[in-house]
Amino acid sequence: MANGNHIIQLFESFAPKHLAVEGDKIGLQIGSLDKEVRKVMVTLDVLEPVVDEAIEHEIDLIIAHHPPIFSPLGQVNDRSAAGRIVMKCVKHDIAVYVAHTNLDVCAGGVNDWMSDALGLIETSVLIPTYEEPMYKLAVFVPKTHEAVVSEALARAGAGHIGDYRDCQFKVDGIGQFKPLDHADPYLGQVGKTETVEEVKIETIMTESQKKHVLRAMKQAHPYEEVAHDVIRDEIAGPVHGLGRIGRLASPLTLEQFALHVKSSFGVEGVRVVGEPGRMIEKVAVLGGDGNKYVSAAHFKGADAYVTGDLYFHVAHDAMAFGLAVVDPGHHVESVMKQGVVDVLRQRFNQAKLDVELIVSMTNTNPFRFQ
Repeated sequence: MANGNHIIQLFESFAPKHLAVEGDKIGLQIGSLDKEVRKVMVTLDVLEPVVDEAIEHEIDLIIAHHPPIFSPLGQVNDRSAAGRIVMKCVKHDIAVYVAHTNLDVCAGGVNDWMSDALGLIETSVLIPTYEEPMYKLAVFVPKTHEAVVSEALARAGAGHIGDYRDCQFKVDGIGQFKPLDHADPYLGQVGKTETVEEVKIETIMTESQKKHVLRAMKQAHPYEEVAHDVIRDEIAGPVHGLGRIGRLASPLTLEQFALHVKSSFGVEGVRVVGEPGRMIEKVAVLGGDGNKYVSAAHFKGADAYVTGDLYFHVAHDAMAFGLAVVDPGHHVESVMKQGVVDVLRQRFNQAKLDVELIVSMTNTNPFRFQ
C-alpha cells in the first residue's frame, strides 16, 4: 500500500508546485496525507455531490483541479455547502489535494490535453511564465555498474537536451577511498586505502527532475556513499507557461472549426466570435478563463482562440483585432480527469504501488443549453 505523501510526491514530479501562478490556492486543502491510501479519485471540482461520490467509493484521497477553498471560510458548519464539504471529508477521512495553475502550465498538462483533443500540431507555450533551471550531474561509478547507473539516469529523465535524449558524457579513471570504522563498504576493507576502476558519468537534468534523478542514481549505485556533483548550468531550460499555440493539420472555416471544437470536447454548444467563412489554421488554446490573454493570442498570430468564460467587451476587443474566438466553456478542463489518472497510473506502475484510481463521474458543469 502507498502513503499519501508518496503519492503526491509522484504527482508533483509531473506538476510541480513551483509552476503555479503566484497566489494560487494549491496543495493539500483538507485532511492529512500522512496515512495509507488505497483509492484515489480525480475530479475537476470538489462539490458536495462529488464528496458524496467519494464517500460511496470509500476514497482516501481526492485530487482536484479547482480549489474547493478559494476564499477564507468564516465558519465551518452544515449551513453552507463549503462547510458540509469540509465536514464530510473530515468525518470520512478523505484528503483533498489541489493542482490548479501548475497543472495548466506543466508539460503534458491541461493545455496540452486540450491541444491534443483539438488535434493541434507543432504546439508551443502561449504565455511564458517560467524558465526551468538546469543542472549538470556528475557521478563516479565503479566500472562494473556503469551500464546500470547510466540506464537508471536515463530512465529517470536525465539527459534531455532539445530534440535529443539520454545525453551523457563518460570518462574512465581511478577512484580512491579509505573506509572508516563505521563504514560498510561495497569494495575494500575498513582502514585500508582502496583504488578501483571507475567511470565519471555527466548528464543534465531540470529542477523538477532533480529529486527523482538523484533518487534513481542512489538506488542503482552500489556504494554506501555516492560521490557526485550537482552544478547549476547556464544552458537554457524548458519554458513553461499558460496556454498553447499550434496549427491544424488542415485549415478549416470558422464554422467548421467551431463544430470541430464542439465535437472534440463533447459539449452541447459553443459561443463563436468572427465571420463563419474565414479560414482558421493557427490556433491558440487556454483552458479556463482566458479573457486576459486575448491580445497575447492575437500578437502570437493566432487565427482563432479557444478559451472559456469570454466577456462581452473582450469579445468586442477580439473583433477589433480580427481574432476569431470559440468559447466551449470552462468545464472542458474536465479533460484533466482522465489525463491525471493516466499519468498517475504510469507512475504507480513504475513505483509498484497498489492504488486504485477512479475518475469522478459526477457532472459539475453548472450550465446546460435549453
